[in-house]
Amino acid sequence: MAQLVLGIGTSHTPMLNAPPEDWPRFYERDSKRTNLLDTEGRLTTYEKQLKHAPPGITDQITPERMRARHQAVEGAMARLGDFLREAKLDALIVVGDDQDELYHHDNMPGILVYYGETIANVPMKPVPNPDWGWRAAARWYEEKTPRDYPVDAGLARHLIDELIDCEFDIAASDATPEGEGEGHAIGFVHKRIMHEVVPIVPICINTYYPPNQPTPRRCYKLGQAIRAAVESYPEDKRVGIIGSGGLSHFVVDEALDRGFIDMLKRNDAAGIQALPREKLNSGSSEIRNWICLAGAVEHLALEWSLYEPGYRTPAGTGTGLGFAFWS
Repeated sequence: MAQLVLGIGTSHTPMLNAPPEDWPRFYERDSKRTNLLDTEGRLTTYEKQLKHAPPGITDQITPERMRARHQAVEGAMARLGDFLREAKLDALIVVGDDQDELYHHDNMPGILVYYGETIANVPMKPVPNPDWGWRAAARWYEEKTPRDYPVDAGLARHLIDELIDCEFDIAASDATPEGEGEGHAIGFVHKRIMHEVVPIVPICINTYYPPNQPTPRRCYKLGQAIRAAVESYPEDKRVGIIGSGGLSHFVVDEALDRGFIDMLKRNDAAGIQALPREKLNSGSSEIRNWICLAGAVEHLALEWSLYEPGYRTPAGTGTGLGFAFWS
């Protein structure tokens, strides 16, 4: 019988693909965002956030502090890659969100399991003068030619069957459109975390887009059902699961991030499922991927975690940079 033996949580922001010298340049994006939410989950503007920036924000965004933070998160990603390699997995379930990449508003599944034999990673379309933002995003993808990564299609079909038996309404896909490939949440795992190729099972949760975002409770229950499905798989496999995305952004919410990580450490299932939905929108919506992960690994111990509040502008915008490992 298969066993779920490993859990990993990781942020996947472009900040993790950019050198620290480029982090202040996110002002160019953050100052123009129309989906900027304050720490209460209310729509706000960059100018309003300037008036409510956290105390000491100037010290948080010095070049020295950004370089130290960058070094810490680079080390964290390398450590997660080492954990993944040492686990000697037969398959890795990747839980992430699709941001209008493969699935769009004309057909946006709440929960989707991909079951093709392979999934493509396709280079970003080249531009004449790539800027810093393009270069950062391009690191999620192959440099020059598309690459097909293996998928454990048998395990994926089993998950679909078992999740439907558990009354989850699962969308399913066995291919990507011609010329398109996996989204950034999955590409980040392949390109930045995975040192040696392991067959994956991609699971996409619609974290971002109303009106069909699964609730925190539903995401946690999904994780529990994924674990049960893995354990009912008849083949002898070592299986891992990774939640890709988050934590809070595009306004850093340290209280939300640190409180959530504390819940993970305490295995506080009730608290995790009761997270306020109004705080899980825009970028912070990706915490749902970690909630699903938490439900799947409640039988494992959280062995290690690292959190850095990734401030990048005087308004306190940025990304909560979180990393965790269960075994």
